[in-house]
Amino acid sequence: MEKQTPIIPVYNKVDISEPLANKVAAYARKGLEGAANTKRAYQSDLKYYRSWCAENGQVETPASATTLAAYVTHLADTHKWASINRKLSAIRKLHELNNLDLPTKDRAFRVVMEGIKRTNGVRQKQAPAFKMKELKNILRGIETTTNGGLRDKCLILLGFAGAYRRSELVSLNIEDVHFSEEGAIISLSKSKTNQYGEAEEKAFFFSPEADFCPIRTLKNWISRLEKVTGPLFMRVRKGDKITDERLNDMTVYEIVKKYFGERYSAHSLRASFITIAKINGADDSEIMRQSKHKTSLMIQRYTRIEDIKEHNAATKLGL
Repeated sequence: MEKQTPIIPVYNKVDISEPLANKVAAYARKGLEGAANTKRAYQSDLKYYRSWCAENGQVETPASATTLAAYVTHLADTHKWASINRKLSAIRKLHELNNLDLPTKDRAFRVVMEGIKRTNGVRQKQAPAFKMKELKNILRGIETTTNGGLRDKCLILLGFAGAYRRSELVSLNIEDVHFSEEGAIISLSKSKTNQYGEAEEKAFFFSPEADFCPIRTLKNWISRLEKVTGPLFMRVRKGDKITDERLNDMTVYEIVKKYFGERYSAHSLRASFITIAKINGADDSEIMRQSKHKTSLMIQRYTRIEDIKEHNAATKLGL
């Protein structure tokens, strides 16, 4: 988020030293700002909002209910319901950081939002899931004699088998990987659903087929790095040279599209893990152990079973 006037909560009424007051303000800001990826998204959304306010003669902060209603009406022509709500969240965060209230509970504003919902619907575009046969065909075709190819294959296998988000994949370090006779445990210090650094581990196992084995592929990749610490996934430059530069999450997005096609995204790795595991009989608790979702409801949202005949209870009626 952009730097705003520092916040000191109710403690500003207490006579405390300036250094301590500054610490209170710093912790308050950290508590309000949220995750790094969220902040980046909010920065983009706030830039859009400020530009719209300037063009339409509206006051950014504090925003009135009329301004908000006009803004979401403008957005409704080109943005989906989820995007509108995210942009509102950015404006709400801007107001919170400045100790201001946002009139989203205003009756007139809520009526406008309900009208947008009824007119445009709330259905979100979801990252499609691929089938296991499709994944295996792609993995077989990746040339692993090159550093770039081996890195891509390792990233795809871990992303799928670990049900990782792209930001989690690129945050992994070599020292996070712990091999054993059964396979490997990979630790993750922080994630979207783990903002406070609690221990979070994912298990990976040997596959009977070397072409599809996340453990063998991971060991081969780490041996190419010739390091014991540092980023697990790094950029590979011209000449197939491995650099010291950590891969960013947009590169994961591009790698998935390169091998799977334009209709897929990095989130397809996670969605495919959940869908394939579900079809193969895994229960929600088993899936959640790897995906780290907190509720079964999220597993249902992530399951991409488009064929009505698949995984259907009507086949288990005994008729």
